[in-house]
Amino acid sequence: MADLTVRPATPDRWDDVVRVMGTRGDPSRCWCQYFLLRGRAWSEATSASLKERLGAQIEQARVAPGVLAYLAGEPVGWCQVAPKPEFARLLTSPNSAAPKGSDDPAGLWAITCFVVPPGQRRQGVTHELLAGAVRHAEAQGGAVVEGYPVDVAVKDRVSSAELYHGTLSLFLAAGFHEVRRPSPARVVVRRDLG
Repeated sequence: MADLTVRPATPDRWDDVVRVMGTRGDPSRCWCQYFLLRGRAWSEATSASLKERLGAQIEQARVAPGVLAYLAGEPVGWCQVAPKPEFARLLTSPNSAAPKGSDDPAGLWAITCFVVPPGQRRQGVTHELLAGAVRHAEAQGGAVVEGYPVDVAVKDRVSSAELYHGTLSLFLAAGFHEVRRPSPARVVVRRDLG
């Protein structure tokens, strides 16, 4: 899409993040904090406190914790991407933790979620967000980037809520390769950078 650009989610773009997350649905409740928090820190959090946390992360981060897609200057999508060790839940979840007896590679970044408002879907926004997230990780010195997509080919039904991880076909088309399958429909994929 010629008019679609992807930019780091810097403090001056906070209002655009808020517009993409919206006021309804999972993004407006989670604010991309699920993979950063565990236990009581997650279960006792409110939507307002999660929004505040994301705002503080964007404001205080040395490196933007995600990227935004713009179509003709309007924000149309978000993708969270950061070094994997920053995501407490990823380090322990069976869907993303390194298998026992092995370690994640040095310089590993993680792409945890995509948010594209309903009116902007099926226009290639997620493809561009993924490409932008990979570029962002590489520009910040990442050596490898990892994702946790859903293989929709092995599921009878996939809800839109499950697709925030992205689809396996999306990642494979972007040069990722399958590393392992924690379950039939959940896949860990990686792409070397640089």
